[in-house]
Formats: sequence, C-alpha cells, structure tokens
Amino acid sequence: MGKTDDEEINYERKGVIYKDLVTCLKEKSAKFSENMSKQQTKFNEELQKEKDQPNETPKKEAASTLRKANPGSDKSTLEKNQINFGKNHMIKRLKPSLNWKTTVGSKEHRTSLHEEKHGGRLEKSATSVSPGKAQLVRKSADKVEEVVSESSSESEEDEEPPDHRQEANADLPSEYWQIQKLVKYLKGGNQTATVIALCSMKDFNLAQETCQLAIRDVGGLEVLINLLDTDEVKCKIGSLKILKEISHNPQIRRNIVDLGGLPIMVNILDSPHKSLKCLAAETIANVAKFRRARWAVRHHGGITKLVALLDCAHNSAEPAQSSLYDARDVEVARCGALALWSCSKSYANKEAIRKAGGIPLLARLLKTSHENMLIPVVGTLQECASEENYRAAIKAERIIENLVKNLNSENEQLQEHCAMAIYQCAEDEDTRDLVRMHGGLKPLASLLNKTDNKERLAAVTGAIWKCSISKENVTKFREYRNFRTLVGLLTDQPEEVLVNVVGALGECCQEYENRVIVRKCSGIQPLVNLLVGINHALLVNVTKAVGACAVDPENMTIIDRLDGVRLLWSLLKNPHPDVKASAAWALCPCIQNAKDAGEMVRSFVGGLELVVNLLKSDNKEVLASVCAAITNIAKDQENLAVITDHGVVPLLSKLANTNNDKLRRHLAEAISCCCMWGRNRVAFGENKAVAPLVRYLKSNDANVHRATAQALYQLSEDADNCITMHENGAVKLLLHMVGSPDQDLQEAAAGCISNIRRLALATEKARYT
Repeated sequence: MGKTDDEEINYERKGVIYKDLVTCLKEKSAKFSENMSKQQTKFNEELQKEKDQPNETPKKEAASTLRKANPGSDKSTLEKNQINFGKNHMIKRLKPSLNWKTTVGSKEHRTSLHEEKHGGRLEKSATSVSPGKAQLVRKSADKVEEVVSESSSESEEDEEPPDHRQEANADLPSEYWQIQKLVKYLKGGNQTATVIALCSMKDFNLAQETCQLAIRDVGGLEVLINLLDTDEVKCKIGSLKILKEISHNPQIRRNIVDLGGLPIMVNILDSPHKSLKCLAAETIANVAKFRRARWAVRHHGGITKLVALLDCAHNSAEPAQSSLYDARDVEVARCGALALWSCSKSYANKEAIRKAGGIPLLARLLKTSHENMLIPVVGTLQECASEENYRAAIKAERIIENLVKNLNSENEQLQEHCAMAIYQCAEDEDTRDLVRMHGGLKPLASLLNKTDNKERLAAVTGAIWKCSISKENVTKFREYRNFRTLVGLLTDQPEEVLVNVVGALGECCQEYENRVIVRKCSGIQPLVNLLVGINHALLVNVTKAVGACAVDPENMTIIDRLDGVRLLWSLLKNPHPDVKASAAWALCPCIQNAKDAGEMVRSFVGGLELVVNLLKSDNKEVLASVCAAITNIAKDQENLAVITDHGVVPLLSKLANTNNDKLRRHLAEAISCCCMWGRNRVAFGENKAVAPLVRYLKSNDANVHRATAQALYQLSEDADNCITMHENGAVKLLLHMVGSPDQDLQEAAAGCISNIRRLALATEKARYT
C-alpha cells in the first residue's frame, strides 16, 4: 500500500496475507505470542468455571474497560489491548445480550433491543443512532414510502424481502460472534481502531449470510452508514467495501434504504477520489436491485451523477496504451454503467437517463474493447430498449452495428446481452433491416446451435423471433438452415426458450416453404403438444404457430388427427384475453382447410354457444378474432342456424358503433355471412346495425371498404335497409367505390347501388299506378 503517481492512496494489500490480525501479530512479535498464550490459559480457566456454575452472571466484557481507558494512555498500548481482547473473546461462544452499549462517533448511546417471540424467532428492533442520523433515517424512509409502487420492468425483486433474524439459541458459527465484537470496536474506537476493525471485518467471508446478518443484528449497518458521512477517506473506503459485499443480500439492501444510506452514497459520487466513486457506484448497483432504492437514487439526483461518471472514460486509451490514470477513469465509467444498469429497471429512471444525455455516452462506450465495460453498458441499453423513445435514439446513435459486432465475442454474457438488446430493438422494422445489413443474422443462427447456456439461448431465440417478423430476414434464416434447429428446440427446453422458439416458427410459417419444412421435420406434433400448457405467453405464440401451419391442407390433416382443433377451441375459455384472441384467430384457417369443417365444428359440444358468448367481451382483439371465426363458421348453413338461435344477430349489431378499423372489417364480414339465413337481414335492420355500417365507408382502410360494401350489398336485399342506407348517404359513398381497382369492392358497391335504385324505381312506379 502507499501513494500512487496521482497522489491517491492505494489501500489494497500486498505481500503475505494472514487470516486475521492476531495471527499476523503472533508471527511478527514473540512477546505478543507469549502474552496470547497466557491469556488463552486464563480464558480456559474462566470457561471451566462458567461450566461449573452455569447460572452465574458472566463477567463484564473487556470492551467496557477499553472504552473507559485513560485518553492520555499510550496509543500503541491501547491498540494492543484492543487486539488481545478481540482474539480472546472472539473464541468465546456467548449468547446474544439484551442490552448492548453502543457508541456512534465519540458519544455513547444506550440501545435496548426488545425481543418478542414471533413464529419461533426473536425479532429485534433496530439499534438506535445519533439524533441527527435518526432524523435523516425517518425523513428518507418517509419519502421512499411515497413511491413504493413505482412502475418498473423488473422481475426479480418487486416485493420487499421478509425480515430475517437469527434464532437466539441457534448453533451459530464463531464468525457471527467475532464480527459482532468488531462492530463494537467500530462504535467505540478511535480512527486507527476503526480502520483496523474495518480491515479485520473485510477479512471474513462477507458473502455468507451469517456474516452479513451478524453485522446487521448488532447495529453495524447504522455505524457503517455513519462512517460514510465522515471526512476520513480511509473509513469511507473501508465502510463502502463492506457495504458493497453485504448488499448482495436482499434483506441488507432493504435495511440500507430504510436507514437512509443511499443519499449519502449519491453524494460520494461527487468525491474527487476515484476509488470512492467506484465503490459508491458499485454499492448503489447492488442496492438498486431493490425497487424503492431505484426511486431513492433518482429522487436524490443520483441518475444525473451516474451518467456523468460515464464521461470519465471518453479520453481513455485502449488497455495496451493506458496509464494507471486512464485505467481508473475506465473503471469509474464501468461502475457508473453498472449502477445505471440496476437503476434502469424503472421506467422513470430510463427517462431520467435519457434526459441526462446517457444514450450518446453509452453509445460511445459501446465502441470500447473492455469486455467488463461492455457488459453493463449493453445491459443498460437492453433494459432501456423496451421503450419506444429509446429505440429511436439507439437507431440514431448507430448502436445496432456495435451490438451485432459484439455477438461475435467469446464472452457468453456479452453475447447474451447483445442478443437481448437486439430482441428489444427489433420491434422496429428499420432495426430489423439494420441487423440484416450489418450481418447480424448469421451469428444469431450460429449461436442457436449452442444450447448449453439457457439464458443466452433464450436471448438468441428472442432476437431471431423478432427479426423473423421481416420476410427478408426469414429468407436469410432459411438459407442458414435455421428452421430444423428451431424445430429441434421444441422439446426439453425451459419455457422462456420455448416462447421465443414458437414465436419464431409462427412468423416463419407465414410462408409456404417453411410450413413444408416444419411438417417434414415432424414439428407439428410438438407444437400441438404445447397447446396444453399454462404459460399464457407460450400459448399465445403456439396458437399462432399452429394456425399458421393449418393454412396448408396437409398440415391441417395432421393437426386434426392430433386433436389440435379441439385443444384450440378449449383455449377460448382461457382467462387471458390475448390467449382467447390468438386461439380464435388460429381456428379460422383450421375451419377453412378442414375436410368436413361443418361436421368438425358441430362435434365440439357447446362450442358454438361459447363462440357467440365471446361477443360480449370488452376486448377489441377478442371481438375481432371471434367475428373472424364466426365468418368461417357461418359458411355452413346448419352451423349458421345454430349460432342464429344463440343470438348472434343482436350481439353483432351491438358492436356496430365502433371506431376500431380491425373490428369494423371482421364485424362487417361476419354480418355479411350471417345474412344468408332466414330473416337475419331484417333482424340486423331492426337491431339498428345498418346506419353505423354506412359510416364505415368513410374509413381510410381499403379492407374495411370491401367488407362493408359486401355487408351492405347483402343487407340491401331488404327494402327497409335500403331506405336506411339512402337516408344515411350510402349511394354517394358507394359511387366512388364503383371505380375502385379492387374487383370485389366494385361488384359489391355496384350491387348495393343497384338494389337501392331498384327499390326507388319500384316505389316511383307504385306512386303513379
């Protein structure tokens, strides 16, 4: 350790490492070793006495003597006594005391730990802190509580972890008691003793939950957070190193937030000491996995400060030419990116990062060759790319090119996050084209064959799924022989992989060649098998894939034989509206391409009534899909008669006053088909469905025009409906459509006008005769 070239102190250990300070002093000092042996003998005698007299009150601890020592006594003697005390009493297995004496700074405060038995565990109230700190704790906790339910995209820690305390009579390891003794040194010692205690505490395995809770249970978190508020850099660094390690524990994260630790860490980000900035950012990165912590970071201005850290590395050279100063700047930027990655799981924080100018800085860091820098940078971009504003900015900053480049990295984690970022961004058509133009499809296809890393496989299949929305990309994937590999992944994979694989096949099977490949690779049976799952995202994708395959009559025969149509029909009862809608859409090609569709539909007991009742849904996508299914069902006269008896006409008529063009189109088609039975034409007029249909002709959607003209043509076979159409200005609108290049639209418009004109002539003739 010592000063570096930039006048900063390097606190990292060099040379021989001892397991603890006592071992080190024994090795270096024969006198110390001799004294320790004597103390050990004395301690064993005391321990034997305690065993002989179990009810005798233990002697007062030597720590009290240390705290009351003469301030003018020799400093080295004091520190040696402290260390002797530490070794002797760390070995001793004591029961938790009900009354600890604690000091924060240089003042002593008595803390009472009220223990109540609850569920077999002892729950202790938090150790008291100085009045100023307590006020800070209350203020911070109150403000954080305002935004407990902040909108976020995370999935790992939405709920607060339960408070866990060690049982009083649990068989705790010696480290638990040793750490608690060190915490008491932190409370009562001078600066030198504090630093020594911090160093000793860091020597423990702080990744163990026992060590983490030992610090918390005796009020160590409050002390560590208070040390961050001092002017001593050594104490701040030691405290942050410990907080960074123990904040991997969800309970500790919550405690740090409740104790107001985050505002202090955010302030440290302004420190001129780079090592302090790094440690504060890394600790924030851990704590911000807790939702309330993300709000607290933003509320105290942390997002802007973290974004500013990204700018530290903009002049730094590559590792081969970098100096220590440059390397530290790179590390500061890396830690800033790590913290932003955790914070970016909140929508509000994503916006704050964008407004603080984070995207150009992230884009610049993406060009570096530092893999440990690239992972948090790409991770942050991956989180933010879920928002449309970010996707536009990512495209503008030419980030896609670098994401594609890093797909070829040897680092699996980097490959995973790059693929995940592409998955998020590929919702946009231009981005899908950019991935193809920069050669990103081939490495994605190559990574598809590496199935050992499931997280990476899920990200890669997700990127392939979204890229497959573009037909040009599907052609490329067919060249790379991707479909056989995708079919092979339909079994023995986790659900997050299956969702993406099936989604990709659903897009690819929109083309005839790919449907044939799936059939020849025996892919239809595993697809049908997935229809019995409960994961609604998987069900949405698998119904779409089965529906796409059913467009081919040969595939439809296999689906019917495997009872796939019945499974699709049963999904109309699913509680998730998107599953209902997707199942209804999939039934349309199944009914169209079945050999005896009418009989097949009638074979499902209660199936037709179920479909008609779905017209009562409030979901527009469900309504549109069910109208499309009814259009196909109504082509069979017997089935049309059944759904008429179930009240399909009044239910369809109620939907007529809609502004949704997708629903308008399929509703008009359903009305057109339902007119073919009995007096349904008259019934639609009586249920006030005609006038709203005329207004559909003012839509900008050509598909709506065609479907509406066909429905009006069928309805115009009834004289009263013709009068309603004429009164609502249908003739003028239809005249414009007679000249349409769409032949079906031409014929329907002309036929409707003809029926209206014929009625007008008959009325005129009747008047004169």
